[in-house]
Amino acid sequence: MFIKENFKMALDSIFANKMRSFLTMLGIIIGIASVIAILAVGNGAADEITTTFSELGATTISLNANDPDQSGDLITNDDLNVLKDSIEEIRYISPNEQMNGTVSSEDEARQTVVSYGTPDLQFVSQMMSSTLVEGRYFNQVDFDEAQDVAVIDEDGADALFGRVDVVGEMIRVSVAQSQMNLRIVGVVEGSFADMQGAFDTSQIPLFVAMPHSTLSNQVPQLAGMDSVIIEVETTEQIDPVSSQVVRLLELRHNSVGDNVYNATNFLQALDQVNNVLSLFINFIAAVAAIALLVGGIGVMNIMLVSVTERTREIGTRKALGATTRTILIQFLMESIILSLIGGMIGLTIGIILSNIIAGALNIVPIFTMGSVALVLVFSTAVGVFFGIYPARKAANLNPIDALRFE
Repeated sequence: MFIKENFKMALDSIFANKMRSFLTMLGIIIGIASVIAILAVGNGAADEITTTFSELGATTISLNANDPDQSGDLITNDDLNVLKDSIEEIRYISPNEQMNGTVSSEDEARQTVVSYGTPDLQFVSQMMSSTLVEGRYFNQVDFDEAQDVAVIDEDGADALFGRVDVVGEMIRVSVAQSQMNLRIVGVVEGSFADMQGAFDTSQIPLFVAMPHSTLSNQVPQLAGMDSVIIEVETTEQIDPVSSQVVRLLELRHNSVGDNVYNATNFLQALDQVNNVLSLFINFIAAVAAIALLVGGIGVMNIMLVSVTERTREIGTRKALGATTRTILIQFLMESIILSLIGGMIGLTIGIILSNIIAGALNIVPIFTMGSVALVLVFSTAVGVFFGIYPARKAANLNPIDALRFE
């Protein structure tokens, strides 16, 4: 009953001065709305980034030789075959390297980007993510026998032969001061140009993919590899497979304990990205929360004005028997209610603002119960903290002095 009466008196006082009450809450409204919008949009953006990068390589392992100058430590095609045969969790394994060169037919010559690897290159390379429109990709037989075969893109087929159905045609590829005559076995949809944006098509290099074994036969200095991409089925397999491939390579190259090989995975990099994003989002939210402190000071100022204006009322209530505790709770409740109402309005505006901003950025805002609860608790704490001094001042007024106040 006591709390109910004080609550009603606090509400009556707030609604008796609607404009002043609204202006008092304005700082809290802006602060809460800013914090909610920043957290929701920031978390949505972070989730979008995480999801996008996870789709690109959540199950990818990058295997590297730390000292490529030592040729005996470089990874070989035999190593790749042994790794894939020995570790069943490995789904795909291939170097994913490119070299610049030239490619020519009987009538045309153009700059090219030559990508080389195992048959799994089509799965680990973004350039080879396109669908085959003609023929096939080079297979394990082509790789094991170092066949002189190649896959090109649609732009390459059209530029060199004026058509797309070029399976069986011959091209000459020149890289690293070596020339190779290769037979086209497949054509992939799209082109290297599609990945580079809108440029003068005559200046954009064409795309050629070939077995690494074929290239290493022609260019022996490229037989060894210092970097290999491995893909596994699930993220849970990343750590055990990473340990296994490093251990197996160390045994094959007699380098146990030399720390020649290391396996890093995308999840490690993703964790670092998430940590940086979280720090940035929280920092911006903390800056926005300064507005809450400004709002809290506004609450205290208005409550002090209210105490001054209602000095005679306080004296009358005390003369009629109201205790110091009753007056303290009444004014403290007013400041808490002001902060809570401001917090609720700010929360609503923050949600609306978040959806507008996220819609413009084409992301989904993420609202967490923790952030909503934190906002409401913080707004209440602002009311308590900045309401204590005015409430104590009102409660400690001498009733005789208060009644004489003009």
